[in-house]
Amino acid sequence: MSATTATEAPQQPQSPSRAKQVLREILESSTLVVIMAVVASLIIGAILIVIADEDVRTASAYFFSRPGDTLSAMWEAIWSAYTAMFQGAIYNTRADTFAAAIKPFTQTLTMATPLIFAGLGLGIGFRAGLFNIGAQGQIIIGATLGGWVGFAWDLPGFTHLLVAVIGCALGGAIWGFIPGFLKARTGAHEVIVTIMLNYVALNLLSYLLSLEAFQREGQNNPISPTVAENAQYPLLLGSQFPLHWGFVLAIACAFGVWWLMERSTLGFEFRAVGANPRAARTAGMSVAKGTVLVMVIAGALAGLAGSAQVLGTEKNLTLDIAGSIGFDAITVALLGRSRPLGTVLAAILFGGLKASGPSLQVLAGLPVDIVFVIQATIVLFIAAPPLVRSIFRLPAPAHEKEVAA
Repeated sequence: MSATTATEAPQQPQSPSRAKQVLREILESSTLVVIMAVVASLIIGAILIVIADEDVRTASAYFFSRPGDTLSAMWEAIWSAYTAMFQGAIYNTRADTFAAAIKPFTQTLTMATPLIFAGLGLGIGFRAGLFNIGAQGQIIIGATLGGWVGFAWDLPGFTHLLVAVIGCALGGAIWGFIPGFLKARTGAHEVIVTIMLNYVALNLLSYLLSLEAFQREGQNNPISPTVAENAQYPLLLGSQFPLHWGFVLAIACAFGVWWLMERSTLGFEFRAVGANPRAARTAGMSVAKGTVLVMVIAGALAGLAGSAQVLGTEKNLTLDIAGSIGFDAITVALLGRSRPLGTVLAAILFGGLKASGPSLQVLAGLPVDIVFVIQATIVLFIAAPPLVRSIFRLPAPAHEKEVAA
């Protein structure tokens, strides 16, 4: 044997190819889990559609003699339902004009606007280690203060809208400051405090709508006067579409939140406090100040969600001004992984689901509750990533494998 052969080092095992590494990173990513959670929810929705469809139930009565009829009815039910949802949320293929065809998508964006605002605020809190579920109350107070400015004040031109929008943000910020201050000073848990403040906000609005200053003249129902025209968000695409400039403001806020959390020193402190409060305190960061600021910013964004309602779509105050936006925004923030881009996309998805409800009822003859079930199952799957990975046979992330080992 030659000296060269004897001293030759043993060959190292070849590393996996770049393509395999990329594929594994994709399969282990949380983004894929989110996508598959939505897919799984749509599959469950399809099962419910089949169960609810009358033609399927009729054909299933003689399934063993003519199984093709049942399978055909099942496919027809699923196809017609999801087609109806697509036409109600994205593009109406039955419309006579292009404007009418794209109107459903503008409705989707309109319904997504308050969810973007509130979801961004909640996402900041989640990344800072605060489970703020008080967006509902913050939306109500923001809408109340901004709406009052809108119908009670008399200001010229664009100034009226600007002051009303600031009023909405200020109202939400004040309502966010309360749990933030209590958390920082007394250690009161933000979940309990924000839950209580949601009810306080709703009952405060109920009381205000019983006062003459907030009551629409000639009405016995709890409804305020209409917001002045120059305090309303202008329509973005003209009178034939419901989309208003609040959507543009929401996208601008998404960019602002991205810069705050990813490029600013303050955002770094928020993330550090959320990751490890003790280490952040040791590094000289004020956990108490960070807690208060996070809740104030989150409240201001939720208040802007109220502006989308009272200055954009509803144009007056009612007890239902916030709807379920504050609670839906929790799901939106979780679905978007508390990141601005993910939050915007998740809000559009939920806005589309909401917009598709009437079309599902009218065109497919199915109950709108199916949409709510799809939303609920998305929440379930997002809350249990291991379940999604198990269903679709996705590998666990490397850091989870290391912990398990």
